[in-house]
Amino acid sequence: MKFASGINRPPYETADGYLQTTEGCSHNHCLFCTYFKDRQFRKSTIEEIEADIKQIPMYFGAPKRIFLQGADGFAADYDVLMKTAGLLRKYVPSVETIGGYARIDNFYDKTEHQLRDMAAVGFANPYIGVESGDDVVLKRINKGYTAAQAREVLEKIDASGLPYIVNFLNGAGGHGYGLENAHRTAQLYDELHMTMVNTSMLTVVPGTPLYRAMEKGLYIESTETEKLEEICEFVRCLTNDTIFMNEHASNLFHVKCRIPEQKDELLEYIGKFMEESDEKELRRYRERITRAF
Repeated sequence: MKFASGINRPPYETADGYLQTTEGCSHNHCLFCTYFKDRQFRKSTIEEIEADIKQIPMYFGAPKRIFLQGADGFAADYDVLMKTAGLLRKYVPSVETIGGYARIDNFYDKTEHQLRDMAAVGFANPYIGVESGDDVVLKRINKGYTAAQAREVLEKIDASGLPYIVNFLNGAGGHGYGLENAHRTAQLYDELHMTMVNTSMLTVVPGTPLYRAMEKGLYIESTETEKLEEICEFVRCLTNDTIFMNEHASNLFHVKCRIPEQKDELLEYIGKFMEESDEKELRRYRERITRAF
């Protein structure tokens, strides 16, 4: 099997089988990102995909879920994705669902009807790296779309019935902009029906464009305390009935819970964590984790 940049997946996708549908990243200009810099973006051919599918039982046994590989495996064309689902049914009948990383613009060329068809053949819960619902932040980190474009896509996916996951990049706005980022991102997600909101904390890694901007004084990183205040405000503002997950290694605390049922308990937990935390100690953690990216 071919994995051009190794296997990349969220922590909760460890039991999956993996299949490459794209190489590299279709955007590859996010200022904070360190991944997929070793490859130019390329879509796999259906012949390449079929050859790899035939090898899945050898490498991954009989997985119930496939997590597509590439920075945004859902950048593959609709026809290719549908044929991929058919080939998985043929060669790996144990597979029940297909996920993967995705960008907002991966869905520009897919209609609501097509997304409904994709859900019907097993596509479910792509991890959509929205990052923020604030246009200032989206421009600051060079995501390549606006909050309005993100909302339009998410509403389309929502209406299609395709289950999906969104994220929140805590701290992306930088020093002094966390609360605004929290408000606007929660507002972006208002009345949507995502399966889960997954959060991570921005870690500015040496060598990235964002780090170079910080060196020039063009970007000021949030303090760790600011990040905690921001995630607390984000949770407070969320109105969705969903799962809240905060288990990425970049996070200062790890939790998974259901909101709104456990929202008050979560806010109390974050508040207590903030009271008991020291900025210098938290900063040391950030510096250690930076070396892992």
